[in-house]
Order: sequence, then structure tokens, then C-alpha cells
Amino acid sequence: MEMEERKLKILQAIINDYINNGDPVGSRTIAKKYDLGISSATIRNEMADLEEMGYIEQLHTSSGRKPSDKGYRLYVDKLMEVPSMSIEEEMLIKAKILDSALYEIDKIVKQAMSLVSEMTKLTCVVKSLSAKKSCIKSINLINIDSNMILCVFITDSGMIKNSVIRVKSIIENSTLERITNILNSRLKGLTIEQINLEVISNIKKDLQEYDHIFDCIIPNLYDILKEADSTEVYKEGTMNIFNYPEFKDIEKAKEFLSVIDDRRILDNLFNPSYGITVNIGNENNIEEAKEFSIVSSVYKYNGRPLGTIGIIGPTRIPYSKVIKVIMEVVDQINNNLNKMNNSE
Repeated sequence: MEMEERKLKILQAIINDYINNGDPVGSRTIAKKYDLGISSATIRNEMADLEEMGYIEQLHTSSGRKPSDKGYRLYVDKLMEVPSMSIEEEMLIKAKILDSALYEIDKIVKQAMSLVSEMTKLTCVVKSLSAKKSCIKSINLINIDSNMILCVFITDSGMIKNSVIRVKSIIENSTLERITNILNSRLKGLTIEQINLEVISNIKKDLQEYDHIFDCIIPNLYDILKEADSTEVYKEGTMNIFNYPEFKDIEKAKEFLSVIDDRRILDNLFNPSYGITVNIGNENNIEEAKEFSIVSSVYKYNGRPLGTIGIIGPTRIPYSKVIKVIMEVVDQINNNLNKMNNSE
């Protein structure tokens, strides 16, 4: 066994042990629990080298070592093995996300968030992206009563909103269809920035016999597009952090809870990126999050990034399990959103 490979195997054993138990790891523990074919003394020397190289740290002179952020980074990039998911876990993810709410992206994503939190035993965060360019995909008007019309707005980001308009008297279905066609021909594909006075004026001319419908629809339309363009941050499983004994320390727990409750911090930590993003400890650009790890990925609708879903926890999270869960869940979200897109 070459020296470099030996160091890597020892580092892998230290990290696996520390992730599982949370206790600093000594050379004797490694010698007893991991069949590396080398003596405790050799392991001790290699651990001293690993500490000098910055991959592990010693909390007290008499204690064992724990991984540093640099050690975790090497582990995630080179040493970690991402496990296969059990058939039961795969079925659970498919069933929960598929059954969550057809055609309602918000509900699909919230169900996914709950699932990630449950399966990883960590705090899951979802940040829906501010598109700033959401546009109208379709508008439908449906008679639901003699003096009520249901307006269904669908944006290209998959948001579906319903609004009820009160009318003075019943409107024939053929007339409602004509109004619907006018609205779609004038508004389809336009963003909030493009619905200017000229567009509004043209629609008003087209619908001059139906001022009351026009007056109700336009404010609703603006509200829908503004909502589609707003960034939301949701979280689930905040109390899961107390599964980690180190967070029984009231000060550490307060630090974590204040990060989770700070919208500005979460906004900065959960940024969209391709594939899986893993930020460990000091790699986070926010001072308050220097002791935490964030694992996240982007979910998409119609090829367009819609938001980020991920977890936040201590640096000793089970990276391989977390990464696998998030990959599978994001795949399922994307599959379902694509089905929605293809069925429309």
C-alpha cells in the first residue's frame, strides 16, 4: 500500500467514524474497527501527518481527531461512495411526489421538501427562484354561476392561480370563449414588464362591451405575475438538528436556529447551480454559516430553473446519503413537471 493511499484510507475511516458517532477519533479506534492491515503506531504517525496537512483537527491535546472542512471536501470529491437507494426508498419518493398534487408545482415541491427532511433527518430548505420574466401561458374563463366567472391563469413557470369574478348577469359560453380568445391573443407570452399602457388600451378597446370583466381581470393579472416573480423560501424539519448531540449545547443550537430564521442568509446560501452543490463550513460565503454544510440542487420546469432544494446541517452530515436523496427527489420533481408540460 503506497503512503498516499494509506493516508486516504485512514482519512476515510476517520470521517466515516466521526459522521456516524460524533466523537473525536483516535488511532486505536481506527486500528480496532477498520481492517487496514497496519499498526496503531503507524496510524498515529499518519494521523499526525494528516493533521499537519490540514485534513483533520485535534480539539484537545488528549483527544482524538475530527475532520476539518478541507478533510470533508476531499472526502466528498474523492473518497465518498454514493450508495444505491433501496427499492422501498425509490418507491416512497415516486409515490409521495407523484401523489402530491398534479398540476400544482408549489404542492409538489412542498411535498418533496417534507420528504427530503424525513429521509435525511435534517432541515430541508426550498428557495423558489425569482424569474422576473414570468409570462402568461394561458388564460381561461369558465362560467360557474349566473353571476360568477372563474378565471384560471397559467404562467410559463407552471404557476396556476384561480380567481373568481362577479358579473352583473350571465354571459353566454360562446361570448366567454370570444373574450378568452381575445385575452390570450393579446397577453400570451407577455411578461409583467411588457403589459404596458398600449397593450391594456388595446384589450380595453376589444372588450369595450365588457368593461366590468376587463376591470376585474387586469388587477388579477398583475397580482399573478408579481407572485410568480417573487422569491419564496420554505423550510421543513428545523428541529431535526437536535438529532445531533453537539446541538444540545444551547449556544450552538441558537446559532443554527438564528441562521434558519434569517431569510437574507438562506437567500444567499441556497443559490442555483448545475448539478449537486456541496458547500462545507468555511466555503459558505456567510459568516454565520461557517460551521454548517449545505447540499442543494436545482429543480426545473420546461428546462427552466424554478428553484433550489437542499439541506442545511452540521459539517458531519452523512454526505453520501444526503446527496443520493436530493438527486433522486430532484429527478422525480423534474419528471413530474415535464409530464405536466407535455400534457398541456
